[in-house]
Amino acid sequence: MAGETGNLLLALVLALAFSAARAQSDTGYLLAVHPFLPCREIQQRFSPLADHLAKVLGVPVSVRVGHDYEEHLDFVGRDQADLAFIGPAGFVMMEDIYGEKPILAAFEVGGQRLLHGVIAVRQGSPITDVAALRGRRMAFGDRYSTMSYLVPRYLMQERGVRLSDLAGHRHLGSHTNVALAVLAGDADAGAMKREVFDEYAGKGLRALAVTPGVPDHVFVARSTLPSGQVEGLRRALQGLHRTESGRRLLEGLHKGLTRLVPATADDYRGLEDMLHGLVPRGD
Repeated sequence: MAGETGNLLLALVLALAFSAARAQSDTGYLLAVHPFLPCREIQQRFSPLADHLAKVLGVPVSVRVGHDYEEHLDFVGRDQADLAFIGPAGFVMMEDIYGEKPILAAFEVGGQRLLHGVIAVRQGSPITDVAALRGRRMAFGDRYSTMSYLVPRYLMQERGVRLSDLAGHRHLGSHTNVALAVLAGDADAGAMKREVFDEYAGKGLRALAVTPGVPDHVFVARSTLPSGQVEGLRRALQGLHRTESGRRLLEGLHKGLTRLVPATADDYRGLEDMLHGLVPRGD
């Protein structure tokens, strides 16, 4: 009973905090998500979260999927979204260009707060280590993707392989496209997030290397959102794991998602150092 009372009080406080903002926009609030998966799948994953926030906050919330990572970064950076989901590298680059945004929460998957990626090849491939990627064709995701381009490229660079050492490379947009390209033989190797590798490993992928861990994806708010609303969103997101329905929602967002946890910009400084250490254009 005490928990139910607390939830009712929280909903009332948040609804009051958002009541003035509701009058400012007939279309409600916008949750922007980068296109790390096909658009339809992202809508399926994030629409329940938008519906939940709409009920808790008393404000309509809709989901917008970016056209590509760069467009999403620019859209969020210019405060066109009220709240946004963004990858670690995108978050670092957005702050470099547009300045700080209030962080609402970050992913914790399987009790772990670090995200890993995989450079994968087909089962039976003669490629046995990263150094053997020289002279091979590589598939990447978006140019702004943490785990399907930037961190894997950093790993390759650390092991002596630059883009100019490859026979060629292509950017295919999503992690899923990369996995399918490797399976189809359109690329000799590809970089993707661990979640996508795990999905396709049983269909013929083999892990060549696992990337260093970096802090996971984050939710941010627009810099002009009133502080009371920012705090309301933080409490709503970080409290999801406390109820059974909230835990189901988290699992729908990402398999194994334990909870949404507090985070600060300082958590991403190590990743920032990696990105700044990349050789321009991989030459």
